[in-house]
Amino acid sequence: MPEPISWALAWPYYLGALAFGYLLGSIPFGLLFTRMAGLGDIRNIGSGNIGTTNVLRTGRKSLAAATLLGDGLKGTVAVLIVNHFYGQEMALIAGLGAFLGHLFPVWLKFKGGKGVATYLGILLGLFWPMFLLAAGIWIGMAFLFRYSSLSALTATLLTPIILYFVFHQAQIAQMFVLLSVLLWAKHHENIGRLLRGEESKIGAKSKPATEASAATGDESA
Repeated sequence: MPEPISWALAWPYYLGALAFGYLLGSIPFGLLFTRMAGLGDIRNIGSGNIGTTNVLRTGRKSLAAATLLGDGLKGTVAVLIVNHFYGQEMALIAGLGAFLGHLFPVWLKFKGGKGVATYLGILLGLFWPMFLLAAGIWIGMAFLFRYSSLSALTATLLTPIILYFVFHQAQIAQMFVLLSVLLWAKHHENIGRLLRGEESKIGAKSKPATEASAATGDESA
């Protein structure tokens, strides 16, 4: 069985990997791309979130795709660079930093996205077979039920389980348990709406953020 994560790392390297990942993860691509396109502040429409699902509400699919790619690759790049120089254990720490950076970016008063694209990007950099499977689960659930949040919750629930029991990747599975817990916590409002049958489906038209906060909204990126 693979060794569990060893946290007996030199503190400067530990903090450096975490900080490097955090800085990459905190880049708010959704906000940057929509402003560059002349659409103003993405936080003023829909759910007010900076992720892919809310960018899609602008009607600009190309911007949503660019946001998805950017938010995913910042996690991938963080873990690949650190893994190249310092190995997998440090790469796991960089991945955690990237995820925290996306969820809680210092530039936006710690109000970021909900982490799905970055979660998948980190997974791609650490263990691509599970990335393909998790992405397939998300796509399948989205096709069947058209709820972005339900798709994300299902994929991230299954990811650490499959990593551990099917692929026997104990180290990576440990970290993705933590990432999944954080992602589910960020989706607590979506979970409540799903249970009440009030969650809106993928492709819902945009509303001002003030309206969305009082109404339903499906946001998971």
